[in-house]
Amino acid sequence: MPAGTFAVSTSRTMQFSDITAQVQKGVTASTIVDGVCVVYNPHTTAGLTINEGADPDVQTDILAALQKIVPQLPYQHQEGNSPAHVMASLVGSSVTVFIENGRLQLGTWQKIFFCEFDGPRSRKVMWRIV
Repeated sequence: MPAGTFAVSTSRTMQFSDITAQVQKGVTASTIVDGVCVVYNPHTTAGLTINEGADPDVQTDILAALQKIVPQLPYQHQEGNSPAHVMASLVGSSVTVFIENGRLQLGTWQKIFFCEFDGPRSRKVMWRIV
């Protein structure tokens, strides 16, 4: 089973980073023609999602909605990043994409995004093809 890891660096507290090209690079290098690619984020204050990549306002809107959904409460966790943990749980830590003819089978407007909720940081993303 081909697998790999790549780095993602973020520059803001909250941001979406398009990692589609990095995942496709791994798929292409694997020479797997048909299968499933699982992309996994091993961090508790970041997530992964698939959504529209054509209009950056969609990413801005999702981040704004998450900030509205997850209020600043007097959380018990003393590091001060509890909202990031909650957002990461809501978004999720992995995505799965079919591979056909050596290409990720994403919709016309879809991209794979690394979702930073506690940046800026250097992170890693893992992928595996089955």
